[in-house]
Amino acid sequence: MSDDVATDAARNRRAELRRRRVALAGHRGDLATARRALEDPHPAVQVAAVGALARLGALTTADVASVLAHGADVVRRRAVAAALDVRGRGSRSALPALLVGALDDPDALVVVGAAWFLGERRHRPATPALARLATRHADARCREAAVAALGAIGDPSGLGAVLAALSDRPPVRRRATVALAGFDDPRVEPALRRAAGDRDWQVRQAAAELLGEPPGEPPGPAEPPGPGEPLSPPG
Repeated sequence: MSDDVATDAARNRRAELRRRRVALAGHRGDLATARRALEDPHPAVQVAAVGALARLGALTTADVASVLAHGADVVRRRAVAAALDVRGRGSRSALPALLVGALDDPDALVVVGAAWFLGERRHRPATPALARLATRHADARCREAAVAALGAIGDPSGLGAVLAALSDRPPVRRRATVALAGFDDPRVEPALRRAAGDRDWQVRQAAAELLGEPPGEPPGPAEPPGPGEPLSPPG
């Protein structure tokens, strides 16, 4: 074994011990340890720090901003997932704006988390950015998350993107069908009736439920996923 390998292994063991201490700090109310760990050089420790601060109710808008600007992929993912726990200064103004900006993040899972936050907050100003994401992003997971957020927000200007998503890959079509329930528009029912004849049985089932009608036929196998899609449909 080379000295470099041995050194790396020792460094990783030390980082794991620090990560455990930080995770424990979130349960023990040790705010000082959790906050110091945001500056740790190891991403896994920083992830634990974000989680500990969120558990303690001490994660701030400034913390999220710093992580989104400088953190590694895994830390940015944890920050957007924890953003709903942020309270206090900037949590209703600057924080949603930060999450709109995160829709342009290079990491797809950060984008998915940001879209989820914006949908949960019903943040209407995010509608144009989410509509672009739903129709243009290369990753189907991001398009699906954007469609779900548009349905949760229900802003009429987002309906066009949701209708367009009914021609996307199966997971996105399923999410778009459910998202139609968030809009009061004469285009919704015709779109649901078209979806009731979709080749994917889960799309048909969702459309039938929203129309208040039984599915036209028993469920068969779902449409096979396209390249790069997960084998199981999203929850």
